[in-house]
Amino acid sequence: MNLPAIISISSFIGVMFFIMTERLHLTAAAFLGALILVFTHVMTLQEGFDYISKSHGTLALFFGVMILVRAFEPTKIFEYLATQMVLMAKGSGKLLVLGVIAITTPICAVLPNATTVMLLAPLIPPIAQEIGVDFVPLLILMVFVANSAGLLTLVGDPATFIVGDSINLSFTDYLSRLSLGGAIAVITILVMSPFLFSKIWKTKFTNLDQLPHPKINHPKVLMVGGIIIAFVLLFFVIGDSLPIPIPPASVALLGAALALILAHQSKIDTVNNIFRDLDWSTLLFFMSTFVLIGGLEKTGVTSYLSSILALVIGKNIILGSLVLLFSVGILSSVVPNIPLVVAMVPLLKEYIVNIGMASPDILNPDFSGQLPPEVLPLFYAMMFGATLGGNGTLIGASSNIVAAGVSEQHGRPISFKTFLKYGLPVMGMQLVVSALYVVIFFLR
Repeated sequence: MNLPAIISISSFIGVMFFIMTERLHLTAAAFLGALILVFTHVMTLQEGFDYISKSHGTLALFFGVMILVRAFEPTKIFEYLATQMVLMAKGSGKLLVLGVIAITTPICAVLPNATTVMLLAPLIPPIAQEIGVDFVPLLILMVFVANSAGLLTLVGDPATFIVGDSINLSFTDYLSRLSLGGAIAVITILVMSPFLFSKIWKTKFTNLDQLPHPKINHPKVLMVGGIIIAFVLLFFVIGDSLPIPIPPASVALLGAALALILAHQSKIDTVNNIFRDLDWSTLLFFMSTFVLIGGLEKTGVTSYLSSILALVIGKNIILGSLVLLFSVGILSSVVPNIPLVVAMVPLLKEYIVNIGMASPDILNPDFSGQLPPEVLPLFYAMMFGATLGGNGTLIGASSNIVAAGVSEQHGRPISFKTFLKYGLPVMGMQLVVSALYVVIFFLR
């Protein structure tokens, strides 16, 4: 193995180590790792930007959705929904748990899970404290639902979009093939909730009259915003099937532009304020990760790993899918799923080329054709493993970290051990159920 390959592997492993141990902020760690590759001449700065541009769809989608969400924050719609969730529970802990699932699921089907948790998680501790309920399990429940509901649509989780985009899977194709798997993942949490969250499930709480009752601000603006959101969702569904296809990323950016204009013209907020509050840290983390993975590709590390995969699994797609689902799931519990998926996609493509089940054309970043149907279960299995594995530990997904930060701000840090107590059973059961789903529907 040559020196550039060693530097590339060392940088990637080093970044993952600092992220897992939380010794460095994940964005700072990834940014430093990417720059090490440039300064050691593993790749030029231009090549780094080229690798970032190959994943422009993921960045554009995330950027557009962040603007959409932030633009409507002054309407207080999310605070209103959270309070209604508690009021509808009518003093029943069971209904409160079901309410968290019911509110989080549809939002996470169309917004990235970390973004949804950023919006909803800060509302949980004050409300839970008002009614005398421990908010830590509720935050953990929200994270589980957010990560699982991201599988309902192509745009529900950055990991699903990265995989779907890499195999040219349209929004409607995703709905018909894979959304049921996401629904089953959410139902698994629903079935396990009475046992995992038994204390809250059995609680009867009072003091509902003391809850704050936030009102929706700017209802007319929200109505117009609802039309913009409906437009975005409609074109998410039909955009790829139009005579001139419009990908989800383009739809999200257009929706973001309309939301910015609405916020500015209605004077509910300024464009500068909206842009100031965007999660630039996450965007930079994504870009840095794409450069790190580019280093593994350029130095031949990806090809080497794919040849090992080909040697171990051969052409056995059933075995390969199950191995991928569980191994990626376990890895994703300790390695954030975004960089893991970005690393696995080119590795998987190299593997299916090496075993002769696809032409080398699929390795071209501009490849727009369809992969052979018989190899698609490998990508589906990886998608389920990467997304659901994030439920395993505190550092498995960005939404987990967001919830932990919110909990700490309210005086109750979520320990690694506490999260693990809930996360391991959920992850284990969801991976088993997902394996059955993949085998029954795609590997018969």
